[in-house]
Amino acid sequence: MRTEYVEAVLEVAAMVPAGAAVSYGDIAELLGAGGPRQVGSVLSHHGSAVPWWRILKANGDAPPGHEHDALARYLAEGTPLLGSYAEFQRTGEGRWRVDLMAARWAPSEPDFDRIDAIAERLDRQLHKLSVPNDEMSV
Repeated sequence: MRTEYVEAVLEVAAMVPAGAAVSYGDIAELLGAGGPRQVGSVLSHHGSAVPWWRILKANGDAPPGHEHDALARYLAEGTPLLGSYAEFQRTGEGRWRVDLMAARWAPSEPDFDRIDAIAERLDRQLHKLSVPNDEMSV
């Protein structure tokens, strides 16, 4: 995966505030590049320095394999949850998820300006990298 894409995904993921969440697809849509799987791959391999738990599957499930750690973070941040999260926290049993309808991050105008700048930079870098260097292209 291109470094420029990784950096752009991490930059947007870092913007999601405590108590809020977005889906992998939301980040791809905001950037205008990639898709949910690409964003998930970036966070899986490079996301430890950003609030990875705030980026979810579209159904609100926590990142696979990190449910216990993510739940503790959601509770500490006051993220809206659905299901048997108290039982899961106590026993490890029970299904729960983030209430993505209530928790979905709504970027402010300054946030959108920053996201647009990140997306434009990414687009320029990806386009620049994809132009053939055959000395015949204009």
